[in-house]
Amino acid sequence: MDQTKKTYYIDIENAQIYTEPVEAAEWQFKIFATDEELAQLNDYINENYDADLKTFARAHVPFLEYHKESKNDEYDASMEGIYKMIYDLGDDKARRHIEGMGIL
Repeated sequence: MDQTKKTYYIDIENAQIYTEPVEAAEWQFKIFATDEELAQLNDYINENYDADLKTFARAHVPFLEYHKESKNDEYDASMEGIYKMIYDLGDDKARRHIEGMGIL
């Protein structure tokens, strides 16, 4: 695989990765990644989507506590993986933003 780092723009809210900034899309983070790193980030995004679907039904059960549902752990782990990769690969602005979130 190509080990050259390329610039990508990440839209967390819509789980999209762009190769260039798109005026119609609101991306939140700029990263520099190899093809392999981008594939790993895509894996985390796909895991997050799957975990999000699993938590949908749980969201409609008011008496089930969040921390007692393992599906929520999967979702949280995938989000943490996404933000860790963005932090590691991101520009200074991305790192400062994630530090400010206190998610890692």
